[in-house]
Amino acid sequence: MIRSLWRSLEAVHAMIYFAPEAERRYTAAGLDRPGGYFASRAAALGPAGAEVVISTFYNFNPQLIKARIPAAWEIVSPERMLELRLEAADEALRKVLKDDLKEITELATRAAERAKEMLHGRTLFAAHASLPWPDETHLQLWHAQTLLREFRGDGHLAALLRHNITGIEALVLHAAEGDYPAETLRKTRGWPEEKWAETTENLQSRGLVNDEQLLTPQGRELRTSIEDATDHMNEPAYDVLSEQEKQRYVELAAPLSKAVIDSGLLPARR
Repeated sequence: MIRSLWRSLEAVHAMIYFAPEAERRYTAAGLDRPGGYFASRAAALGPAGAEVVISTFYNFNPQLIKARIPAAWEIVSPERMLELRLEAADEALRKVLKDDLKEITELATRAAERAKEMLHGRTLFAAHASLPWPDETHLQLWHAQTLLREFRGDGHLAALLRHNITGIEALVLHAAEGDYPAETLRKTRGWPEEKWAETTENLQSRGLVNDEQLLTPQGRELRTSIEDATDHMNEPAYDVLSEQEKQRYVELAAPLSKAVIDSGLLPARR
């Protein structure tokens, strides 16, 4: 149920990483696509250095980040990046979210506020939790899911660290599930082919990936363990909701995420 709660609303937040409304603003500010992504998501941390962004973003090639952070802050301030990101979310979601958002926004906000009581060990979440709530309902919903996403994400990093899985290993294992193209994961995270191949071979030697570059039973068990631990650490954010409210949450949120995907703001698979 916990994973369903997160997934049901996730597209409402995640579209910001793909929406042309965001890329257009970041390009106008002088940043390329990776620079816009790193700067916009890291802006809540303030003018953070590359090392902080590497630690909190986890699965990106450190060299890809170092090529853009902290140089991005010489082009546009973190404060301005936050403004551009919110402007983009506003423009994009106004076109898509036509339903009455009051009930789902109230539920998501309660969960996000509950999460804000548990800042410990969640650096990127804590940075976003310090930001003010927007005034308009559709942006409040987007901000609530932003907080819930980063809350879950920081927990996921803890689960990976607990199992001694590096960022690139996490990507290769994700690709080995067979549900998402390995090349897309490799390229978007900036990893060279030779490093990807080396990591795949290492995971094969550990019995986690087979010769077809798919998960072995042992690899699948590991992935399940990581995802279950992530769910477990995410669960407290939603404990403020009753079981009936959780069911209602998914019922209200899922059509909104579908509307975002159907609009083309977010790929169905990413």
